[in-house]
Amino acid sequence: MSYTTIETDLTQGVALVWLNRPALRNAMNDVLIDETTDAVQRAIDDEAVRAIVLAGRGTAFCAGADLAWMASGRTMSPEASLADSMRLARLLRLLHDSPKPTVARVQGPAFAGGMGLVAACDVSVASTEARFCLSEVKLGLIPAMISPYVIRAMGGQQARRWFVTGEVFDAAEAWRIGFVHELVQPDGLDEAVNGIVGHLLAGGPKALGECKRLVQDMTGRPIDDAIGRETASRIARVRATDEAQEGIAAFFEKRRPAWAAADPAA
Repeated sequence: MSYTTIETDLTQGVALVWLNRPALRNAMNDVLIDETTDAVQRAIDDEAVRAIVLAGRGTAFCAGADLAWMASGRTMSPEASLADSMRLARLLRLLHDSPKPTVARVQGPAFAGGMGLVAACDVSVASTEARFCLSEVKLGLIPAMISPYVIRAMGGQQARRWFVTGEVFDAAEAWRIGFVHELVQPDGLDEAVNGIVGHLLAGGPKALGECKRLVQDMTGRPIDDAIGRETASRIARVRATDEAQEGIAAFFEKRRPAWAAADPAA
């Protein structure tokens, strides 16, 4: 597939999706969002893909929305503006709900919508040179579509501050508040991402998707008899699958399970 604003690569079961508008700090417009959505969907549909890594070319991960694109909303009808805005909502949901694990490789600034992309991924690894900002309020805007993902990532109390102040904060603060999972020196970023991916490739492909759904479905629920029955039902179903039986057999036979045979870390 030929794209104009992103680049893609498939290596050893890992789909790399590079935001590629470095001159504009990978700011998102309708084309970039649509192309990224297409690339992620294709990776989900490709049986050869086990994990998806989202990254940015140049010095920035993503500066948020392209303001020229945002300004075009002034001339749109309310219906057209809503449809246009839904582009990013669909991409964020796709990353969040992907049955294949998603990893954000954050080498530089992730502002506004760029923070939404990071938050929608399952795992985020940031360079110490990364910077973060929910800058919308300073432009008279709000971080609407990214809010469910950012709030889940950093928590409501932290979001109250960063949403209303529009301050820039560094990677150390992003790690301290739990927005990113891992913080590394710039020259160690790829090694850290590859290490995470190696762990993902060692997991059962279907089990990874089940784990994602488990976290989503259990978060915030009360611990009661209903949740006990539901979780028991889930493990009873999963342990009877061919994948689980292969994993258990591999453990007892002291060998790698079939899905991990091509693990590049082996």
